Amino acid sequence: MLEKRQVQLTNINVVLFGVWQYIDEHLRFMILKDEVHPEMDTCIIVEYKGHMILNMVDCTRPNYGRLPHNVDLMMSASGFPMTFSGGQSTESWKADFIKNERKKLMNYKAQLIKSLQPKIYCPFAGYFVEAHPSDRYIKDTNMKNNAEELNALIKKSAPGITTWTPKPGAVLDLALALMSPSRKAITDPPTGTQIYKDSWDFDLYVAELNRAITAEIFRHKSWIQFYYTWAGFKNYNLVVRVIETDEDFNPIDNGYNYLVDFMDLSFPTQRPAREHPYEEIKSRIGVIRHVASLGRPNRLSREPDVYHHRFWNHFQTELPVAGPDWDLFLQQVPSYQRSAEPQGIQTESGSACTLS
Repeated sequence: MLEKRQVQLTNINVVLFGVWQYIDEHLRFMILKDEVHPEMDTCIIVEYKGHMILNMVDCTRPNYGRLPHNVDLMMSASGFPMTFSGGQSTESWKADFIKNERKKLMNYKAQLIKSLQPKIYCPFAGYFVEAHPSDRYIKDTNMKNNAEELNALIKKSAPGITTWTPKPGAVLDLALALMSPSRKAITDPPTGTQIYKDSWDFDLYVAELNRAITAEIFRHKSWIQFYYTWAGFKNYNLVVRVIETDEDFNPIDNGYNYLVDFMDLSFPTQRPAREHPYEEIKSRIGVIRHVASLGRPNRLSREPDVYHHRFWNHFQTELPVAGPDWDLFLQQVPSYQRSAEPQGIQTESGSACTLS
């Protein structure tokens, strides 16, 4: 089963949330789940010889706020991106929303850290970069909180807490810092050290995604029904439209553009007459086909503006353990099933492929 999921680990132990796991007489750890995203996000407490480290990673509210006080080192993130478009998500709305969310997150983090009173705090997990040129829009619009700004706010509200802004090559001597909180416990890299990576071998990753574009299964439009039947999400009043796009999120010629009605797991050519929530997902063709062939970067719009937790949670955490059996699919489907000139949903730019 692990081989089918492409997991290369062979020694996996399942542990319960909120229970200490002992490695030896000196070392133990505990995993806690997030209140906001309990099915996905976790944080970890590690204790070694009486010294405790709380690593919240990107959890928003781990363990419903019940966390240890006065840990020796607390670590967390400081910002997250968003990809909504359409409807109320105009450029000005998104700018105001992101600005307000950044401020709310900054104040929440500072208040949480002040209440927990760790001896040392380090915002280490906010250094990701939307590096690919086609993600430039996300990079430019999703301004992230600066780690130094967060630490400055913490020092203002809780001056007794030592803060550390991590940099490449920096070293924190935790034992020394606990004995005498001072800069002597932190070794910073030389002045002018590059903080963010600025060059990448994109081809290594993009080529892997693009290989899925020409996969045999996508020559047959019934892959859509096969995939969503396998996924097993239904009996929920939500209609989703999925549009394959180029790198700039423009619909591509002969790309798939289809509707899924999750009330009865049908694939209509137009939205149903009944009242229903609607989501539109634009996804780069290589990404969506790579993901589908295994088990979406994208643009999202929805009406009304309501988060459908059951839908997203299912496709993030509740898919079947075994992936779709595409070999069986290819054995069952006739080779002529997908037409050279797909007929389907009418769009502003013409027609796009859908189920018949």
